[in-house]
Amino acid sequence: MKLGEKIRYLREVEGALRGLDRAMTQQEVITAMKEDLKKPLSQSYLSQIESGARPHLTNSSRMLLAKFFKVHPGYLVDDPEGYSTELISDFSALEDKLDLWLVSGAERFRNDSEICHSLIALAKHPDSRRCLVLLGLILENLGLLDRLFDVLNSGSKSPQTKESL
Repeated sequence: MKLGEKIRYLREVEGALRGLDRAMTQQEVITAMKEDLKKPLSQSYLSQIESGARPHLTNSSRMLLAKFFKVHPGYLVDDPEGYSTELISDFSALEDKLDLWLVSGAERFRNDSEICHSLIALAKHPDSRRCLVLLGLILENLGLLDRLFDVLNSGSKSPQTKESL
């Protein structure tokens, strides 16, 4: 995946996380960066990165974007030709791989805002692996899923039934 594609994808994810139900615009990202991180980056610079006109980031820009999107700075580079995520073996790299897989899944379900939001929230959690293991344990305990869903969803404005899932 090229750097520009990654930035566009992160804008999509960040928009969903912020409840926009769409990708954040480049200008919204720039404005949010100024507000959240108190550091500037120009919209034209971001546009050049996304279009491929500027194929490399400065280290300070890479760190700023990584901090804003909450990704590892190493993610913000073009993947080398023939790159395969299947070769990852380090535990922290596996966690990153899991998070990227979850974000990819969120993208595929972007028309289902609840699933998209849930997958993104899971990917952004500092220990997404543990969250998935917990979900597995919940599903193995008959009746626990329904009870938890009822309790946690009772404060929701639009409660769902099992059938609507």
